[in-house]
Amino acid sequence: MFASPRYLDLQLEYGGHGPISEALDAWPVLPVILVSSPGGVSSSDKQLDNLIAALESEHYNRIYEIEIEKFDMTNSLWERFAEAMQKPFPELTRLQVCAEGDVVPALPESFLGRSAPPLQTLHLESVPFPSLPTLLLSAPGLVVLTLDDIPDSGYFSPDALATALTAMTRLDYLELRFRSPRPLPHPASRPLPPPIRFALPALTELVFNGVYEYLYDLLSRIDTPLLYNLTITFFDFIGHNYDIPQLHRLISHAEEFKALDHAVVSIFHYSIIELGLYPKTVADDPPARLMLDFDCAEFGLQLSSLAQVCSSSSPLISALEELKIMEYDLPSYEMEDTQWLELLEPFTSLKNLYLMDDIARRVCGAIQELSGEMATEVLPALRNLFVDGSRSFEHIQEAIRPFVTARQLSGHPVAIHHWRR
Repeated sequence: MFASPRYLDLQLEYGGHGPISEALDAWPVLPVILVSSPGGVSSSDKQLDNLIAALESEHYNRIYEIEIEKFDMTNSLWERFAEAMQKPFPELTRLQVCAEGDVVPALPESFLGRSAPPLQTLHLESVPFPSLPTLLLSAPGLVVLTLDDIPDSGYFSPDALATALTAMTRLDYLELRFRSPRPLPHPASRPLPPPIRFALPALTELVFNGVYEYLYDLLSRIDTPLLYNLTITFFDFIGHNYDIPQLHRLISHAEEFKALDHAVVSIFHYSIIELGLYPKTVADDPPARLMLDFDCAEFGLQLSSLAQVCSSSSPLISALEELKIMEYDLPSYEMEDTQWLELLEPFTSLKNLYLMDDIARRVCGAIQELSGEMATEVLPALRNLFVDGSRSFEHIQEAIRPFVTARQLSGHPVAIHHWRR
């Protein structure tokens, strides 16, 4: 085994137990993985001191992976870590640095010596690094880029990030989460998107949490033909009269999204509303999905924002044939029943609508007001309405009878079913 360590892809995990030289003397020449919390157990000050000393030592050129948790470190050790990382690490393929929400000094522009060709995975959490796009230009082999809880002091523009992405033709996973909403400059002062977008040919998953304008500027510069998993949380979509052509373009250019045929709207007790689109043929962990979340305490505004996104002439929404509206500890809120009609209007091909309990009473309360020609203007293709909750089924049947009668007379009948999940 020791005769062929590289062939067997062996690595030595080092958690700071004793000086690095003692650990290396007992083993063949193997790539080294530095872990500040091996097995999830916090390291002692002595272990952390040994880990930083390993970064400072002549053995740094054997370091293959680094996983550093700031909550284990004193401020002085963190400063030593940042200083030790200001040189190229020729074997480094994975770097994970988590500050766990603490306010730490920004990483310097000279981090990793501004050069990281072997790097394949980069995960920064709560770590300000405003010059990160410059480093990314030197990392063409990057496959996974996760930037979580980006503080204001670590902000970089979508234009700078897009420029850096041009070098990453192997990037498969991109996660970009900002800590708080930070509005972009006025559109007149922002650079215009290039006339030709560049492709991220390997990107399959994109996660974004931030302000709408940032995502708009980023998407106006890229194409992702292999994208199959898109998760977006908007901080500030609420109240804006935005169209979302860049999002629609991104979705329409991704072949995998064309297989999505049913939607689920989920409402959670902590005032989060989420839209998920899935392939109907896969029930548990779908290979392709689109998730949209809205981060706002007022549920009525969340619902309006979701309706706005759905109504923005998206062919994906209008082609869906099945919709489920699920509730999980529904929050208390005041809103007009007509807001549910605004949400349902874009689903012009919907045949099957599933409603849970209290949602069913609210949605059906809005639908029962539709009569005559109006009864076919909303959900014109609807054929089946499935209602969950035995306590309200008979009441809903009676309340929605005028709508059912109007649809029957129009030649577009709707059947009411008891949905037993």
